Amino acid sequence: MKDTKPDLGTFGSFGLKVTPQQATDIEALGYGAVWVGGSPAAELDWVEPLLAATTTLQVATGIVNIWTAAAGPVAESFHRIEAAHPGRFLLGVGVGHPEAHQEYVKPIDALTGYLDKLDEYGVPRGRRVVAALGPRVLKLSAARSAGAHPYLTTPEHTARARELIGPEALLAPEHKVVLTTDPERAREVGRRALDVYLNLANYLNSWKRLGFSDQDVAKPGSDRLVDAVVAYGSVDAIAARLSEHLDAGADHVPVQVLTGSEKLVPALAELAGPLGLQTKEQT
Repeated sequence: MKDTKPDLGTFGSFGLKVTPQQATDIEALGYGAVWVGGSPAAELDWVEPLLAATTTLQVATGIVNIWTAAAGPVAESFHRIEAAHPGRFLLGVGVGHPEAHQEYVKPIDALTGYLDKLDEYGVPRGRRVVAALGPRVLKLSAARSAGAHPYLTTPEHTARARELIGPEALLAPEHKVVLTTDPERAREVGRRALDVYLNLANYLNSWKRLGFSDQDVAKPGSDRLVDAVVAYGSVDAIAARLSEHLDAGADHVPVQVLTGSEKLVPALAELAGPLGLQTKEQT
């Protein structure tokens, strides 16, 4: 029987860390999920406090790196979390970057092997997603997991991804935002966030497939590139940009606020109304 697609709501929050209180506030604002990045360790011991502080919020990893977190311990963590909070944890996995891992081999082979191990250890396909940019990994994400979690992409990529993975797979592209109407300030913040990715071949290749030139993706990144992957302007303009992913076929969009963790909840609160979210008080 085919696994059902995870229900994450239309928008979520993406960040390197989140506190239980922030998770509670984010849930109250109507966001359906919190995604935590930064290649977390296999123990995933930060997940339960977030789930315990909330009632319906989904927690997802964006992503567990297959080179730094072995499949066995990750599967043990999944089953521990699932037993305590059934159906509320989504395991996002990905291959990392060849520049960061000397043992790096062909991504498709390494990822396939890791997914084989997750199968062996009983992690349901419907409760895991794959970080995917290129066509082969996107297709793999649909075949071997609930779907794809692209990072640093555009609505144009979302449309292409939907065509590749079909209508049944989950598609959850991350998008960065800066709550300012000053283009220079937004681009300054955006370039700081993009800096490390401008050294990584998988992102450079992804952007080039979308039509960006060598000049666009050369450090520090062209205005055209920054404007494509970092939304800014009025809250209505930002919401409209994020909603372009939904129009292009996304099921869910994790929103990464770039202007500091202490401003995370206030920024998400400003965006909630324009994004059409309902707070708990409204439901």
